[in-house]
Amino acid sequence: MWELLVRSLEASTIFLLAALGELLNQRSGILNVGLEGLMLFGGTLAFIAAQTTGSYGLGFLAGLAIGGLLGLAHGFFSITMRGDQVVSGMGLWILSFGLTTYIGNPYTGPLGMPRIPSIFGLSPFVYLAFALVVAVWLLLYHTGLGLAIRSVGENPAAAEASGINVAITRYLCVVLGGMLAGLSGATYTLSYNPVWNYNFLMGWGFVSLALVFFSMWNPWILLVGALLFGMTWQLSLSPELLLPGILSRYVWRAVPFATTIVILALISTPWFRTRWGLAKPEALGQPYAKE
Repeated sequence: MWELLVRSLEASTIFLLAALGELLNQRSGILNVGLEGLMLFGGTLAFIAAQTTGSYGLGFLAGLAIGGLLGLAHGFFSITMRGDQVVSGMGLWILSFGLTTYIGNPYTGPLGMPRIPSIFGLSPFVYLAFALVVAVWLLLYHTGLGLAIRSVGENPAAAEASGINVAITRYLCVVLGGMLAGLSGATYTLSYNPVWNYNFLMGWGFVSLALVFFSMWNPWILLVGALLFGMTWQLSLSPELLLPGILSRYVWRAVPFATTIVILALISTPWFRTRWGLAKPEALGQPYAKE
């Protein structure tokens, strides 16, 4: 039971780091449906860097760097070029899926390095993810920068009129969000499951994206959702640890993705939009042109 709990918390960390980055994006009005692509690139380059240099530190730096660069690229198409954010995000995901398969193929297999030491039986990234929830909450609701981020996500024209630079604020968020997505991927390949294979995430990025909508853009609800999905995912891998003999493990493995579909269907209903619509950033996904 303890092993299930530990692995569930570690899985939750992957979801949480990526979703926190996307929450920052969306709070500023930028939607990135290619979140999984950033995680794939972050995890792949982190794995390659760590394996070739023997340094976990360089591995995580590589994951952070490529995540930030891809976030910047998405920002360029979405903010400067004012392109369709869904098209840009999907393009990043398709590009990442293809390139990581090609780049990472020679490194297929285990990392071959000692595991990162745990702290009181838990991965250090569990503590980091929890601390980042607090940091993002404080940033958004207790700082002037957080007010600026929420303002450009709600009404960029009014924010610009009050002296806030919409473009710079949004660029800051997409870069930070990209770095968190890259860190999430790096945590997966260097800590949670240090074995590389093509498409190693198997949809985790899309689950993280759905979690942001599930959370109604609130970091604390996001934390609860990530813990729920982490437990569900880990249970789907080893259902016999908690529910022996109940359904096939293959049915359990479909549960996290089926839950994601249900959540996305729910938030698309008129009832949800009427009841919770005010939680959604008003300018989410809409390009802004300074007048």
